[in-house]
Amino acid sequence: QVQLVESGGGLVQAGGSLRLSCAASGLILSINAMGWYRQAPGKQRELVATITSGGSTMYADSAKGRFTISRDNAKNTVYLQMNSLKAADTAVYYCNADVIRLGGQYLSWGQGTQVTVSS
Repeated sequence: QVQLVESGGGLVQAGGSLRLSCAASGLILSINAMGWYRQAPGKQRELVATITSGGSTMYADSAKGRFTISRDNAKNTVYLQMNSLKAADTAVYYCNADVIRLGGQYLSWGQGTQVTVSS
């Protein structure tokens, strides 16, 4: 099995910063794309940012210019640096990873980490 464990969430004032981490563990051969999604109360889960194994990134419009996604392939870890946070960024943040294992390719999700931005 593959486990994704997020960390770094918390309570921050508007304008502040947080750095989320997500580490993948288990019998992993390689990881293709990794990403961050978020889900606010009463809303659908939405894409925040993705990054390929080669480092190409994509951001939702709401994240552009404020958030930076990065990864450490040696550690199977993806990060999300969030700056200039707004109350609208309050949500549970989930990471995912397109994992290659013996037997196939799997999309794995973490359990989520709460980010709360106070205005």
